[in-house]
Amino acid sequence: LPPRHMDSVIRIVEALESTDHDFTGTVPELARALGGCSTPGCRAVLGEPPDVPPAPRTLSREQWLLFTQLLHQDAAAPERGVVLAPDGSTVALGPLLAGIEVGLKRAAGWPFPTVEPPIDALYAVTITEVLGTSFLLARDGAGNRTTLGPDGCWDDVDDPQNYTLLGPPSPIPDAVANGAMDGVLLGAHLAQAPVPLADLLWGYYGTGNGTEKERPPSSYRRRDFGVLTGPGKLEEEVAAMLRVLRVLPPTQELLEDVGPEEVVAIARQAAQDFTEVYVECPAIVPRCMWGARPYRGTPKPLTLPLGSVYIHHTFIPSAPCRTFTACARDMRAMQRFHQDTRGWDDIGYSFVVGSDGYLYQGRGWHWVGAHTKGYNSKGYGVSYVGDFSATLPDPDAIALVRDRLLPCAVWTGRLHRNYTLRGHRQMGRTDCPGNSLFHEIETWHGFE
Repeated sequence: LPPRHMDSVIRIVEALESTDHDFTGTVPELARALGGCSTPGCRAVLGEPPDVPPAPRTLSREQWLLFTQLLHQDAAAPERGVVLAPDGSTVALGPLLAGIEVGLKRAAGWPFPTVEPPIDALYAVTITEVLGTSFLLARDGAGNRTTLGPDGCWDDVDDPQNYTLLGPPSPIPDAVANGAMDGVLLGAHLAQAPVPLADLLWGYYGTGNGTEKERPPSSYRRRDFGVLTGPGKLEEEVAAMLRVLRVLPPTQELLEDVGPEEVVAIARQAAQDFTEVYVECPAIVPRCMWGARPYRGTPKPLTLPLGSVYIHHTFIPSAPCRTFTACARDMRAMQRFHQDTRGWDDIGYSFVVGSDGYLYQGRGWHWVGAHTKGYNSKGYGVSYVGDFSATLPDPDAIALVRDRLLPCAVWTGRLHRNYTLRGHRQMGRTDCPGNSLFHEIETWHGFE
């Protein structure tokens, strides 16, 4: 089959849009016929799915098979309907195309069915049903049910076929959260200005053919979703959706002993946790996605929370990396240098900061690094890819650490509230993290 890559999906969309085909509806309606949005809430908003048409003549047998497999929803394994996007993130197609369908219908003035209480159709088909349900199911489970996440890894980023979750599954693995946020953003965009779907998707995700020099819009999804949605909106919509599910026959039983106050409390918790994990905290690319070699020997665990953060620049590579392909290549080069030339067990840094909108996991939250001699067990080492002696990282890359990673590390109990922040040069004989970056971090919270 073609790779499970967003490019493969956009080519399918292009073929379906380009000529007359046997299916009279839109591409998102075809997706729904194949099972893309078949939950009770989705049916309440968009109606019963259309019948499955014969295989469209414009698609190859392999393309049709891939599209069918990606949209066949399996509640027990939502990670099967996902594809790899050029920015290195993984996206579930079901919520993405459902949001797009709502956007197209809004633009065409389609009369959405009235449900009580009124709900925002765009959020209902993308995120609020699955989010409300996830937290509803967890309330009985004495806290042992996972409500959000986890991330996952592809077998091969160049020819992605199999995606494996990195921990206990929840109804909203990261890929479903990404697909939902993209569905909301692109649905809202289409409602204002309908354009051919393939053009919209190429523009948002980029082509991934290695020619891009800059970040695609998809790498801003967390920021843009946060701006569009705001903290109160998500909570309101989850609460409204739970009230709708209470009257729909397939889900009535699930909510029969849940009182009005509890609905409000579940919605508040769900919206708060989702916002913290997917809007306020940054996305971190796991080791398996950048192609890390194994750690040599046995890693030493850190004792959390830590009291310090040390800021570095890589110096070499000296140029910032602005795409997933370039950043992953830099990570592999640094790991090779640290292991083979320096003789260390692994890449030394805890986290590395790309200029592509993503952080990259080095030794991560839990293992002692090799970044700041004499202080490795006391703090995290966070390094910017590039030489920042005379220039600064992009404002977005600065904000990614200052406004996202550090507050998130405090909320999640990995960093003390009153942590100290220092440049590498304050801890040893080095110019790192470069004059420009050092003067920048002197203005950050916690700098001493």
